[in-house]
Amino acid sequence: MAQVMTATRAAGQARLEQFSAKMGRDYAQGRNFDRGPAAHQDVSMLSAYIRRRLITEPEVIATAIKTQGAEASAKFIDEVIWRSYFKGWLEQRPEVWNNYTAGLRQDLAALEGDVGLRQAVHAAETAQTGLDYFDSWAAELIETGYLHNHARMWFASIWIFTLKLPWRLGADFFLKNLLDGDPASNTLSWRWVAGLHTRGKPYVAQASNIARFTEERFVPRAQELTQSASGLEALEPDGLPECNPPRVPNAPQLHLPTAILFTEEDCRIEDFPFRDLICTAAATLAASPLRSPRDVAQLVVRFEAGALADVAQRSGLAVSATQIGAPSDLARWALQSGAQQIVTPYVPVGPLRDWLARAQPELEAAGISLTEWRRDWDAMVWPHATAGFFKVKKQIPKFLRTICA
Repeated sequence: MAQVMTATRAAGQARLEQFSAKMGRDYAQGRNFDRGPAAHQDVSMLSAYIRRRLITEPEVIATAIKTQGAEASAKFIDEVIWRSYFKGWLEQRPEVWNNYTAGLRQDLAALEGDVGLRQAVHAAETAQTGLDYFDSWAAELIETGYLHNHARMWFASIWIFTLKLPWRLGADFFLKNLLDGDPASNTLSWRWVAGLHTRGKPYVAQASNIARFTEERFVPRAQELTQSASGLEALEPDGLPECNPPRVPNAPQLHLPTAILFTEEDCRIEDFPFRDLICTAAATLAASPLRSPRDVAQLVVRFEAGALADVAQRSGLAVSATQIGAPSDLARWALQSGAQQIVTPYVPVGPLRDWLARAQPELEAAGISLTEWRRDWDAMVWPHATAGFFKVKKQIPKFLRTICA
């Protein structure tokens, strides 16, 4: 039976409180064990809430420090900050996302023309490869919208190096099925496994590692898995693109008539001064179909809808619910309300940012500014995400002082 997660801030807070007692030693010692569906006892299962900021990174970290202390919960805090690291890294290299989307279109076109590849991808995505561990993870992902982080690494490695399938198709399979699917974390995690993020250092799944950390639920034969592999860095001979500072958003102006747009990128509207604005309209924008050129899982669509309904209710505004459509619809909606600017919590690199970029010309022609609120947390962490995680990790004491101030 699929695990049901309620997409509200209250549910995220309840889960945060429930897990707070395990954010120290229990997490550090047990986080790598994949015990299977409905048995993920030593990981928080908070990622779907953090991804939409129904609860925020500082809230989660503050809870860990309050209940377990900064030292005991250090590993848990590191893992929370990894998500911010990946977002900041991609904000400073948006070309990596652009290359992913262009490459995915090419891979999907190749899929149409190659019967053997199409059959192999279909088998992998429908739990029919004959590798019981891999098929179990595929089935769990489809049924629950979740997969343990260690299983995600094994799955991606087997997809790339054992099954020899295009990595972007695997990343797309995850993004369209994961409740916590995030363009930055998902894309860069797959690139990390492939040896593209930390160039030339691919992650190769080992049979003994799978047996140990599934507590022998699965015991693969070593010969079933590729024993060693070269990374895919040859596919990108020019290396990584240049790192540039994160985009600085346009700030809203308080004196202008404003249309407020809620998206799943940030559902904690109470953290922003929206009541200071002259609000002419407010709407939620359900954009999860943009995650993939293929059909996005209904579990994902429903979770997004729940999160948007929750933020609309908490805002106290009269909010209309809209589905993603033509980018030109955005200017039309704002004009009809009499707005001169649209404001939304910051939309990072990813499919919704691409859609907003396509809407920009008509917004400018209509004299409507697209403005954003960016969180202090992001402005603090992202500039350090220029290379590997270690540069961000060195700054964690400073981040924690800010949270605890």
